[in-house]
Amino acid sequence: MPHFIVEYTDNLKADGDIRGFLKKINDVLTAHPDLFPVGGVRSRAIELNDYVIADDTEDDAFIHAMLKIGGGRSKEDKTMISEKLFEVMETHFSDLFEKRYLALSLELQEFGEGGTYKKNNIHPRYKK
Repeated sequence: MPHFIVEYTDNLKADGDIRGFLKKINDVLTAHPDLFPVGGVRSRAIELNDYVIADDTEDDAFIHAMLKIGGGRSKEDKTMISEKLFEVMETHFSDLFEKRYLALSLELQEFGEGGTYKKNNIHPRYKK
């Protein structure tokens, strides 16, 4: 953990640079190894082909992101990282936001320690 999952409407694929966005997100998360072990950071995007937004009369678009983290971080840390990630969203998609109808959203979901099962051999690479 953390896992950053983005759902985005397919009408953003051409101009959204989704992979570039995910890289920026990972840069923020890996800059805080005290909160998130680098070897556990995962970001992915899911392109949505079937959706209806508002009254379906415009070529509306949305990007919804979810940050899933394990339990144990302070409220201040969760607020700080959420604000940084949303700032990346706003900045990355600012040109599109000026050109088209677009909704951005981010939520944080925290799992209790008993709620996840993990096995990862990537972590040792970052402990050297």
